[in-house]
Amino acid sequence: MGLRAWTGQPNGSRGDDPSLMLGVMSVPMTPLDTLAWLLESGADESIGDTPIDRFTVRPAPPPAIAAATPAAAPVYRAPAASALKSASPLPTQADSDTIASAQALAAAATTLAELKAALEGFEGSALKQNCTSTVFADGNPASRILFIGEAPGAEEDRQGLPFVGRAGKLLDRMMAAINLDRSSAYITNVLNWRPPANRDPSPEEAAICLPFLRRHIELTNPGIIILLGAVAARHVLGYTEGIMKLRGRWLEYRVGDVMVPVMATLHPAYLLRQPAHKKLAWRDLQAAEQKMITLGLLEKHGSIG
Repeated sequence: MGLRAWTGQPNGSRGDDPSLMLGVMSVPMTPLDTLAWLLESGADESIGDTPIDRFTVRPAPPPAIAAATPAAAPVYRAPAASALKSASPLPTQADSDTIASAQALAAAATTLAELKAALEGFEGSALKQNCTSTVFADGNPASRILFIGEAPGAEEDRQGLPFVGRAGKLLDRMMAAINLDRSSAYITNVLNWRPPANRDPSPEEAAICLPFLRRHIELTNPGIIILLGAVAARHVLGYTEGIMKLRGRWLEYRVGDVMVPVMATLHPAYLLRQPAHKKLAWRDLQAAEQKMITLGLLEKHGSIG
């Protein structure tokens, strides 16, 4: 049995031999004598089952097997400028001419009625060819509370009004939660014609409609704008971030010499697919309601907390 002892002598000295320390070289020590000497020296703890010669050189232990190095996380790299250009091609000459025509028609409108008539007579959008209606707006333009969505759906195309399908019914409930309805707010879309199968509009399709939308905003002169969904945020403000990064933040849109506060939030159609995110839209609406009260656009009818 190996024992741990501290003898007070340097390692490798002659004092490590108990018979020499006792001065009894001519009298060999019995095992019991050795054990007694060790106990007197303070060696009273077992540290192994077999004796260990501490003065022999032992081979180095085998190297530890290195732990497998995890694969490096993928690093996101922004696309090159050339890739961005190819993803968003420049308008063709025909598109540019169509956009210029839309700008001229929109600028000539001095009232909402004239702007609506200009849209209904405009033939520069291919989307219009397959639609039943030109969807202009709904609600009270004098309210100065403007909601802007993306584009009409099938039901909106049939009725000629924005947000009258399932998403529209949810929008009505969202507005009611902050003491609004269609008599105290105004609703329009980025596009006035429905894209086939409700797909997102192409950049060219949106660009053709934007002159009418910008003039629409100028004529209503809103005190606050609420953007519904990523398409509205992208085309009204020009941001490329996703709606989850933009929502809940106060942004601005210039109308003449005035910077109008803008809140981007989740589109009601998205909330129908992802009801767990309604709580995010509710927070945005609470912030918008408080802003409306601060600006004198909405009377406070009770706590919004």
